[in-house]
Amino acid sequence: GIAIEIVASAATPWASATFNGARHHLTLIGDGAGFAPWLANLPEADLPLRGHLVADLVVTSAAERTATIDILSVEER
Repeated sequence: GIAIEIVASAATPWASATFNGARHHLTLIGDGAGFAPWLANLPEADLPLRGHLVADLVVTSAAERTATIDILSVEER
């Protein structure tokens, strides 16, 4: 199994001409052999985020047990 802990998170409001949302920055620590494959598949995953849709997700850095992720979400209408 994989154990994943969010050790830091920040979100800032974001808006375009047609959408409102947020930019999220997460720092994760993972434990287990499945962490690297999980990270590799994360950008294509369907992630639930109450009231928002994940428009973009990028793993911005990854090491043996840590990773940072940037997410752009838009509010559901």
